Amino acid sequence: MSNFLIDYQCPQCGAPATLQETDHLFACEFCKVKSYLLSRVYRYLLPNSAPEGKELIYLPYWRFKGMLFSCVPDGIQHRIVDVSHLGLTSPYFPPSLGLRSQTLKLKFVSPDTKGVFLRPSLKYQEAEKIIEERLAAVFPKPIYTQGFIGEALSIIYSPFYVNGRVYDAVLNRSTSPDLPPEFDISQYQGGPANWEVKFVPALCPHCGWDLDGERDSLALDCVNCNSVWFPGKEGFANISFAHIPVGGDPSIFLPFWRIKARTSGIALDSYADLVKVANLPKVVQEEWKSKEFRFWAPAFKVRPESFMKFSRNLTLSQPDGDWPHTLPDAPLYPVTLPVQEAAESLKLTLASFIKPPGIMYPRLPDIEIDAESFFLVYVPFHERGMELYHEPFRLRINKNLLAYARHL
Repeated sequence: MSNFLIDYQCPQCGAPATLQETDHLFACEFCKVKSYLLSRVYRYLLPNSAPEGKELIYLPYWRFKGMLFSCVPDGIQHRIVDVSHLGLTSPYFPPSLGLRSQTLKLKFVSPDTKGVFLRPSLKYQEAEKIIEERLAAVFPKPIYTQGFIGEALSIIYSPFYVNGRVYDAVLNRSTSPDLPPEFDISQYQGGPANWEVKFVPALCPHCGWDLDGERDSLALDCVNCNSVWFPGKEGFANISFAHIPVGGDPSIFLPFWRIKARTSGIALDSYADLVKVANLPKVVQEEWKSKEFRFWAPAFKVRPESFMKFSRNLTLSQPDGDWPHTLPDAPLYPVTLPVQEAAESLKLTLASFIKPPGIMYPRLPDIEIDAESFFLVYVPFHERGMELYHEPFRLRINKNLLAYARHL
């Protein structure tokens, strides 16, 4: 799966730049200033080649890119998804963008972009439901629970114009038959572009030091005051973190989310509950009844089979300890999966170990799991050939697959 490219200019000096869609941290090659892209919804623009004088109408397409998991009678199945869906209801406009967003360079929508931008009448959640139902056809039935993991919220605006028909302004081809006399584009709500991309300086809010991270990092760390920062609505917010110490010299520390959640429809509050729910070959100890249960999930993008294996193994292991709340003296793999996305996987993680599945799977629709708090934990991995591994938690991954997954 490839990322699309975005033409941009440095917010500090105006130098031209090309970003990948996964980029968050931008370091200008000319002025050397580091900035962080701060946006809840990314809005992109496809280039147009419309004839001179045509009034452009930009249609909104929701973009879905990530992993779709479905729990079916045989277990958890998955597929990688990269699709788009029209954000409004109309028989005259194409229902999706096809592959064009992956073959053309995009731009960020800005207030100086001329044209009429139609507003999505279909909410993101509604479009996501349509996509899930469409893709569910490839999975066996029944589907007990399903979820998208890893998708970034974005809208791609595609240019069109009207001249007796609806014309695609990228290819200058008609996309509809002759329009009826009653067709009126003003029936769709729209107006000028009023969105602006916001970049903020990548400086530690606590001490003013330069924040470190890679281009696709969601969390940035400050080595000066030993802190980790995550983007919020207006800037950076401090998050709690720790690292698991280990003997020897680990090659790299991979980030994981440890999530406290409230469950209903099943007892899963303590380690003793986990032993029963997962039917682990252990005799429940009295002290386990007071040991709180936590879900675990990767805080980085990884292929679906590895994502579920990592989540399952760490959740069953229930790592705990008085870990140092400091950055480890070793390379850190970037946080590329937000905790909001990790929280979407909790019921799927439960489905991966719940026993017996034949009895418990049908109960999944009635089970509710709501994330309450989270904690970022850096777990040490050692290197052996092309493999990274953490033996105590039985975690292994090929380095090439890990690198490839950053494009998911």
